[in-house]
Amino acid sequence: MAGSNGRQKTVRDMVLSMGLIGIMAGVIYLFIPHDDSEPDLQRVDYRVELLTARRAAAYPVVAPEGLPKTWKPTSVRFQGDEFDTWHLGFHTPDGEYVQIEQSTQKPSTFIDEATQGSEAANKKQETGGRTWTRYTGGRYDALVHEADGATTVVAGTGSFELLTEMAQALKTK
Repeated sequence: MAGSNGRQKTVRDMVLSMGLIGIMAGVIYLFIPHDDSEPDLQRVDYRVELLTARRAAAYPVVAPEGLPKTWKPTSVRFQGDEFDTWHLGFHTPDGEYVQIEQSTQKPSTFIDEATQGSEAANKKQETGGRTWTRYTGGRYDALVHEADGATTVVAGTGSFELLTEMAQALKTK
């Protein structure tokens, strides 16, 4: 019998230790500040990159004009050594993401990369004086326009209404 009493103390001590650890973890959680909200995305100024891209690219580079200030530009990149690839990303007023991608790369390859696997939905729309083809089914829905030696893709997690709003705002200046 003496052996079983020792085992009971061991189990009891382990349960008490686990309870104490749980209480300490709860106290730490309550008193250590933590923020579960979305991070504040920094607005980027893309004017210099846009001017560079427009001078260097072999096609008319597009950028939005007249979008409300609630559309926050968050990323920009021009890669002249990789098919004159232009990228401009935006955080929309309702928390979605919309990007503009342009390139002289082979259209099928470029569209697959820019839309992350979407395929043509056999639906066209006229927007901003251009004919766009809708793409769906991948990570992003997209509007795709091919002209002037380049492919333009407006893609993102936003609705086709948001994508259309962006496409309407695109200008080449």
